Amino acid sequence: MTGVLTCALPIYLREKLLEAFLLRGEHGGASDNRGIIAETLTLRAERAKLLGYSTYADFKLDDTMAGTTSAVRDLLDRVWSAGRKRALGERERLQQMIRTEGGNFALAPHDWRYYSDKLRRAEYAIDEAELRQYFPLDRMIEAAFFVAGELFGLTFEERRDLPVYHPDVRAFEAKNRDGRHVALFYGDYFARSSKRGGAWMSAFRSQQKLGGDVRPIIVNVLNITKPAPGEPALLGLDDARTLFHEFGHALHGMLSNVTYPTLAGTAVPTDFVELPSQLYEHWLLRPEVLRKFALHVKTNEPLPEELLRKVLAARTFNQGFATVEYCASTFVDLDMHLADPGEARDPIAFEAATLSRIGKPAEIPMRHRSPHFAHVFSGEGYAAGYYSYLWSEALDADAFSAFEEKGDVFHRDRSEEHTSELQSRGLIS
Repeated sequence: MTGVLTCALPIYLREKLLEAFLLRGEHGGASDNRGIIAETLTLRAERAKLLGYSTYADFKLDDTMAGTTSAVRDLLDRVWSAGRKRALGERERLQQMIRTEGGNFALAPHDWRYYSDKLRRAEYAIDEAELRQYFPLDRMIEAAFFVAGELFGLTFEERRDLPVYHPDVRAFEAKNRDGRHVALFYGDYFARSSKRGGAWMSAFRSQQKLGGDVRPIIVNVLNITKPAPGEPALLGLDDARTLFHEFGHALHGMLSNVTYPTLAGTAVPTDFVELPSQLYEHWLLRPEVLRKFALHVKTNEPLPEELLRKVLAARTFNQGFATVEYCASTFVDLDMHLADPGEARDPIAFEAATLSRIGKPAEIPMRHRSPHFAHVFSGEGYAAGYYSYLWSEALDADAFSAFEEKGDVFHRDRSEEHTSELQSRGLIS
C-alpha cells in the first residue's frame, strides 16, 4: 500500500482501506494464516533443537554477520530509541496541522500518510506529478547501467535476438572493459495479472567454475504500471529507487567470481545480501547522475536545480515513521523465533505483547503484520532475519562514505576494492 493510494481518499475510505490492508490473513476460513504461523514456529523450534540450538533464532543467526541475537537486539534497541523519539516529534507536528485546520480529533493510523503528505508538500513543495516527468523508465534503466559502467566497467547492449518469456521482457548482454561477456540480464518491469506483486532479483543461472567458466543469467522483476501504447512509463521516486535497489542485487549476481554455484551471487548471509542493493541506491540521487538522466520526458530539460534541492532535502522526511514501522515488524520477528512455540500459539496476542513492550506509537502500524508477513513465513529467507535490512543499511552507509572520502563517488580504486572484497566473493574467501 502506498501513500498515493491512501492520501487522495476521504477519511472514512482511508480508514476502511487501511483496516482491510492490516487485517489480511486473519479473517477465518481457508485464507486465515494464524494457525499456519503457530505450526511453522513450532516446527522451526523443533528443528533448531534437533540441531543443538536453544531457539530457532540462535540457529538462524549462527552463520550470519550479526552472529548472535544479542548483537541484533543491541542494534535494534539503539535505532528504535532514536527512531521512536523522532516519530513522536513527527506525530506532534501532524497533530498540530490537524488543529490548525480546525480539526478536533486525534491523529489515527489512517490519517498519518494523508497529513504527512500535506506537510511534505507544504515544506518542500514537491509536486509528484511534475517530478515523475523527469523519471521515465527508459532513462532510469540507462542511469542504472551508466553507474555500473562508471563503477565496474560494465556495458549493456540490448539483445533483441534472445528468447524472452513475455513480450514485455527485455534482454541485455553485459560486457567488461575488455569487451568480454560477463552476464545476461533480463528486465521484467511492468505489472501484469500473471505476476505476483513486489520487486525482486533472481538468477536463471548462477555463476560458477566447476564446469568451466559458467556465466550468470540474472533477472530483475518489478511491477511498474504499464503506460498506454506510445506513452512513456513515468516513475515516482520510490519506483526509481526500487529499480536501482534491485539492479544492485542483479550486479551482485553478475559480478560473482566463485568456484561453487552454492556460493555465487546473492547466496550470502541474509544480513549481508542487502548491502550491494542498498548501497547502489545512493547513486540514484547523486547530482552527477540526476543531471545526466533526470531529463524532462517532453522537453529534455534537466531536473531544475531548485527541484533537485527539494528532493535531496526531503530524503529524511518522515523517517521516524519509517523507522518505527520497520523496527516494529523486526522486533516481532525476532521475539517469535526466540520464544517457546507455545507462547506464540496466538500470534496476534504475541504480536500485541511485543509492541506493548517496546512502546510502539499507536498511530504507526507495523510494516508487516504477522498474518501476512511473507518475508518471514512464506519461506525461511528472512525468518529471524528481517533485521537484515537495518544491519546492511549500517554497512552501506560506511561503504558509501568510503567513496565520499575520496571526493569521487565513482573512484576507480574504491570500485575495484568493492568488487574484489565484497561484490564477487560469495560466502567464503
